Amino acid sequence: MPTVQVGDLKDGDFLLDVREDDEWKAGHAEGALHIPISEFVARYGELTEAAPQDGRIHVICRSGGRSAQVTMYLAQQGIDAVNVDGGMQVWEAAGRPVVTDDGQQGHVL
Repeated sequence: MPTVQVGDLKDGDFLLDVREDDEWKAGHAEGALHIPISEFVARYGELTEAAPQDGRIHVICRSGGRSAQVTMYLAQQGIDAVNVDGGMQVWEAAGRPVVTDDGQQGHVL
């Protein structure tokens, strides 16, 4: 499965967060698109509308398990998608910003 390290992500890379609502509300990467894995199939159109055409989708969850499932699904659809290794836990540990919806400092559940 295609995987990328948190340190390889650049500002402006398209990030899809597939964690559940409570996890997202506690803290997320600024600018990420949030579609919980539990709603992913029903909300798939939101991703295709928001994602850059012919661009890569970086899929993230808490630790990498759920995002791996979504990455595999997207790859089967012919979409350039990669799993963010270690997820938001590694993101936070690497000192990347974690924010709440109102822009305050957040944390990873």
